[in-house]
Amino acid sequence: MHIVFLTDNFPPEGNAIASRVYERACHWITAGHEVTVITSVPNFPEGKVYDGYKNKFYQVEIMSGIRVVRIKTFIAKNKGFMLRTLDFLSYIVPALCAGLWQKKPDVIAATTPQFFVGVTAWLLTSLRRVPFVLEVADIWPASIVGVGAMQKSTLIKWLEKLELFLYSRANAIVVLTQAFKVNLTARQVPAAKISVCINGVETSQFSPVPKNHQLAQDLGIKPEQFVIGYLGTHGMAHGLANVLHSAEIVKDNPNILFLFAGAGAERDELMEYAKARELTNVKFIPAQPKKTMRQLWSLCNVALVHLKNNPVFAEVIPSKIFEAMGMGLPILLAAPAGEASAIITEENVGIWVWPENPHALAEAALRLYQNPELCKQYAEQSQQRAYFHSRERQANEMLSVLAATAHTNQNATENVT
Repeated sequence: MHIVFLTDNFPPEGNAIASRVYERACHWITAGHEVTVITSVPNFPEGKVYDGYKNKFYQVEIMSGIRVVRIKTFIAKNKGFMLRTLDFLSYIVPALCAGLWQKKPDVIAATTPQFFVGVTAWLLTSLRRVPFVLEVADIWPASIVGVGAMQKSTLIKWLEKLELFLYSRANAIVVLTQAFKVNLTARQVPAAKISVCINGVETSQFSPVPKNHQLAQDLGIKPEQFVIGYLGTHGMAHGLANVLHSAEIVKDNPNILFLFAGAGAERDELMEYAKARELTNVKFIPAQPKKTMRQLWSLCNVALVHLKNNPVFAEVIPSKIFEAMGMGLPILLAAPAGEASAIITEENVGIWVWPENPHALAEAALRLYQNPELCKQYAEQSQQRAYFHSRERQANEMLSVLAATAHTNQNATENVT
């Protein structure tokens, strides 16, 4: 089967979308399928083209057997609405042209939350007369309102119409959580066309490793410090100011260190706040390449996963939960009650607290610091549960959807002829 997959992000970018699409595609290649990915030049999240790449109209590389077609787009930093929208819109025409240039696929898929990628996939499937599978990784544009980037408006209503239009045109829909399926069916999307493929972790890349003492020394982390690590995007969805307020509450205990690694729209503001409040128990380091993440995780005693206090995020399961499981780390989750909190509590892999409650987060951090045996229990359980959330499982589940959709379309075509 030849799969053409449209995505705005792909390695060497290291965000959740890029990792998910790439790692699953590697499993599909191993299973004997052909995969072509149409994406932009790597630039996320800083809006700067990565070293070794140029923003050219059309370029092809082979990555782990995957044919990666990169197109020229308008590039903007992951901050602000208008420039990011131009960035998203600029994907459509170049990707459509690139898609028409490829060998005819059996199925075309696209992933959100960049819904203009979905628009491109729908146009391409209409022209190539092949089925369309839409992966919903975020309920967009509700998430835009949820992070506070926009208020409810006429524009949001039109974007919601676009969202529902794409759902209606997709032959099959794959969602990352059960809550997403409930959301869609409540808006009259047929349940029969929706499959749930919960996110996962590539256990070959994320597994426990000894603490990298040299890296800790290079970063100025003392051996006695208890490191609570937030490794990921510092964006509007994450509400990380709350973590700094918690750090301020426990700042008299110098052995508790909050480590932030990553980039994002709110990183500069967070760093300025920490400096102004003289939070010496907070350390920021830049975003790290994917290949170094295991070593960075090795410095952490606890993995922190954090989201804003908004009902939209009750439906989300952050991918960092599964990475932390793979690394065998206790998880401290601050998020609205939902599927993510259920994983933490029901699988007994850490502590869940309500978001944007700095005292609750500080108390949980102290509890973990003061109870080594509890941390050990959570760590062991986390490592064991990782194998039930593997990327291979997710790849196989989605491949089944792609294959079934392609097969149904083939039968329909044969019946017509």
